[in-house]
Order: sequence, then structure tokens, then C-alpha cells
Amino acid sequence: MSRFDRSSNPAMRAEYFEQAQTGGGAVMTVAGAINKVAILLVLVFSAASFTWKMTMENPAAAQGAMIGGLIGGLIMALITIFSPTKARFTAPLYAIFEGMLLGAISAIYNMMSEGIVLNAILLTFMTCGGMLFLYKTGIVKATEKFKAGVMAATSGVFFAYLFSMILSMFGLASPLHAGGLMGIGISLVIVGVAAFNLILDFDLIFKGAENSAPEHFEWYAAFGLMVTLIWLYLEILRLLSLLQRRD
Repeated sequence: MSRFDRSSNPAMRAEYFEQAQTGGGAVMTVAGAINKVAILLVLVFSAASFTWKMTMENPAAAQGAMIGGLIGGLIMALITIFSPTKARFTAPLYAIFEGMLLGAISAIYNMMSEGIVLNAILLTFMTCGGMLFLYKTGIVKATEKFKAGVMAATSGVFFAYLFSMILSMFGLASPLHAGGLMGIGISLVIVGVAAFNLILDFDLIFKGAENSAPEHFEWYAAFGLMVTLIWLYLEILRLLSLLQRRD
């Protein structure tokens, strides 16, 4: 059996696909994974619509929605990552919690700059489509060197987030929250790293189907792709906000 390629997305660990190989039964397909992604997107948008309306009507309610969505999404994500076979149950819950979080955050951004959220959504899906095109045409190939570079960059972003959280605990400003050209530059780099993670996620999804992973891994693969898409959306939203402040 050929080895699956690795992804820097923690939700897309290749070892899970390897361990799940079976000799019979229904197997994962690319079409099946796409259908699961569509279901999760509907759940995200539905939950986001609810907290969006709630926040627009009562901005004070945003904090509760964000905290609940953040904690619930983190718990569901950890359960899914460490127990992929539960993804058919936890992935939809993850999507709902993340939708709660995104709806509140998006409403706040929209109050500061009307129209920014729609632009961020469009750019997120355009980026996703562009990366899929680059992957399928072979213009960008998920080689070992490419994977190592993206994984190293993603690890760097993770530690930057962690360092930023530590600084905020002591009331100190983080470069990640800087404005001006520095903030825009940092945001552009993070958006790029998130976008390149999509290449690795697409590669793992197609390899999972090629190597006949069990059908339930369609949910797990869809969850993994959603993790990257949500990350990408939030970073694009932040980037657009920084750009508009300079106008």
C-alpha cells in the first residue's frame, strides 16, 4: 500500500488514513467528501446567520456567542482529531459552533466596515477554487519539499499565535495585531500560508480516495478542509480590515 502524503493541517494527519485501511465495505470517494463539505458549509452559514442577526440587534451578545462557539468548536475539533471515526457526529457540531463564532465576529467587522464580510467570503472561495485549479492542473505539486516548507511555515504561524496570546495576558501588544504596513505584511504572509495548506488538504483527500479509505473518512476529510477554510476566511477578513484602515 502506498503511503499517504502528509498535511500540516492537524485535522488531516495521514496516519489516520493509513490505519483505517480495510479490505471491504464502502470506501471514501472524492464526491462523497465534497458532499460532506457542502453539508458542513450549510451548517456554518446557518449558525452564523443566527449569531449575526443576534449581534446586529444586540452587540453585547457577541461576546457570549464568540466564547461559546470558540470553546465548543475547540472541544469538537479535539475529539475529531483524536477519534476520527466519530467525525460523522462531531464534524457537524464543530461546524455549528464555528458558525456561531464566525457570525458574531463577522457582524462586528461589518459594523465597522459595511460590505467587508461579503468580500472576505468571496475571496475565501475564490482562493479555494484557485488552489484547487493549481493542484489539479499540476502547476503546484505537493512534493516532499513543498510539504515540508508549508508545514514549517504553519508551525511558525502557530507559535506566533501562541506568543501573541502570552503577550496579551501581560497587557503587551503583539506584532500580529500591528497596523500599517507591518500588520498588512504579516497578514498577507499568514493568508498565503493558509492558502497553501489547501493544496496539502486537497492532496490528502484525493490520496485518501485513491487508497480506498473507509467511507466515514469523508466526514473527517470534510472537517479537515473546513478547518483550513475557516482559518483562511478569518485571516482574509483581518487583512481587508487592515487595508481599509489605510484608505
